[in-house]
Amino acid sequence: MRLPIIVSAILPLIVVPEAGDWVGIAVGIVTWLVFVVDYVVRRRRLVHYGRTGLGRFDLLIVLVTAPWFLLPGAHAGGFVVLLRLARLARVVVASRGSRRLFDRIGRVAAVAAGVVLTGSLVAYYAEHPTNPEFATVGDALWWGIVTLTTVGYGDIVPKTATGRWAAVMIMVTGIAVLGVLAGSLASFFRLDESKPDPGPPQSAVATPDDAALRALTAEVAALRRQVETLAEHLAGLPPGQRPGS
Repeated sequence: MRLPIIVSAILPLIVVPEAGDWVGIAVGIVTWLVFVVDYVVRRRRLVHYGRTGLGRFDLLIVLVTAPWFLLPGAHAGGFVVLLRLARLARVVVASRGSRRLFDRIGRVAAVAAGVVLTGSLVAYYAEHPTNPEFATVGDALWWGIVTLTTVGYGDIVPKTATGRWAAVMIMVTGIAVLGVLAGSLASFFRLDESKPDPGPPQSAVATPDDAALRALTAEVAALRRQVETLAEHLAGLPPGQRPGS
């Protein structure tokens, strides 16, 4: 349910459900039903799920984000639609892969933020006296973020050697950050997994447990034959003839 939950949380932010718009109404109802189905399935499969904090939280999201906009005079409201993102955050954080993703991206984001802040301040103090494009610290931060993401709008361009070296530092960091981010997201969505070679059928591979089981079966059969022979000998019967036959 992770992918349907993500889509159902984000789609109403793009197509806001409103009364009178059949596309918005369909989006609002279908995305809400996804949350309802997820809650019902969890309620049936997990013991006392409705009594836990997560269960109550999910039920609250289901009730608050219901299609109340269908009522006369009501509307979805941005706050109600944004509550779906809270459910999305809970689902994403609850998965083990997401925690690893956040751990990795968190360190990368801290490094990137430090480089952007440092490079922007260096560029500001170097460019501000002679370059009117760096009028404020906010302009310098905007330039640093644009440079880090390799967007390169070109609306603000450093002219001094110090400012350009700061730009080089931010650009190199941006390439590294985008590479780590792409790899982390691919690992999170399992896009980089390749199917392993299944190898020969399991029945054709003799494992140590199978060999031990066959040896034990042979020993039990031999012991059974010895017991039958001994019983026939004690009963005075010819070999191979069972008692009572």
